[in-house]
Amino acid sequence: MIIGVPSEVKNNENRVGLTPNSVQSLVSLGHDVLIQNNAGANIGFLNDQYIAAGAKLIDSAEDVYTSSEMIVKVKEPIPDEYKFLRDDLTLFTYLHLAGDPENAKKLIDTGVTGIAYETVTSSDGSMPLLAPMSTIAGQLAFIVGSYHLLKHNKGKGVMIGKMDDIDPRVVTVIGAGVSGTQSILKAIDNNAMVKVVDSSQSKLDELQSKYGSNNIEYVLSTQESIQSSINDSDLVIGSVYVVGKEAPKVIKREMLSSMNPGTVMVDVSIDQGGCFETSKPTTHDNPTFLKNDIVHYCVTNMPGAVPLTATEALNKVTLSYVENLANNGIQNALESDEHLRNGLNILDGRIVHPGVKEALE
Repeated sequence: MIIGVPSEVKNNENRVGLTPNSVQSLVSLGHDVLIQNNAGANIGFLNDQYIAAGAKLIDSAEDVYTSSEMIVKVKEPIPDEYKFLRDDLTLFTYLHLAGDPENAKKLIDTGVTGIAYETVTSSDGSMPLLAPMSTIAGQLAFIVGSYHLLKHNKGKGVMIGKMDDIDPRVVTVIGAGVSGTQSILKAIDNNAMVKVVDSSQSKLDELQSKYGSNNIEYVLSTQESIQSSINDSDLVIGSVYVVGKEAPKVIKREMLSSMNPGTVMVDVSIDQGGCFETSKPTTHDNPTFLKNDIVHYCVTNMPGAVPLTATEALNKVTLSYVENLANNGIQNALESDEHLRNGLNILDGRIVHPGVKEALE
């Protein structure tokens, strides 16, 4: 199979779909890999390394797409890339279709076959290709949230950390999945008072058995309990994910009026449309905005802030799936692996994933 890797073009996106090591593995199996010139250069994966791994360098994105049977990317295509897509091309990447319904429909109209990392499943019910980026985003959420609490960033002017004889600051994490749990652990490590809010009592009980109740409060999610938690908080992290669907809006617009000015809210769910009603997508260049004097951080490619770590982590989990698709052909690979088949979002100009279909119709 001919596999293409174009440069990522989203704002401040320096990740790359395949590392030189991944290219070497695919070439050793008899596949051709086309890498756009300097696609990995910003994170130290140089053209010479790709050539040594057996890749062929291609100057333009258009030529990569035109010459390939499958495109391996990191982020969903932006509208400028739609003209490169066609009905005999397979796209393997994060798609997050529910997060941008207007552009999702245009992407679907290209006829491309779209397999989304974020809806591939495993036998234990987890999302193996989403998990590494969720892990990174969850840790970053605490880091960027803490940074934007600084006064010059329009935050409260408080520090989340250990200070003798000063009460710990309060961090609320809504959604205790992979990313939420990482945020919780970072908050615990920094001596915060942590409020963990989730809609599953069994999940809360599981976390309590692991981490105890010292400076941690476990809260079953209701509008009232969320309001009470965020009113007391310095940092609020929203990490709610429903497979394939738009994220539910767990913090409504009117709830901000009871919060303290300078509180920071980080919306990890923004790729799926955001879990705060007041969220709107932002970039690493301009990551925050104020609403009701509350700082909102809504960057849609958070792991792009640590692109080398993120690329290596992603390739560790995606490579076996790329090999399966290339070795067996797209149709055979999908038919023989139900968990990979759960990643199929778009086929023949139609939405075929039930969750995505429900979200967009």
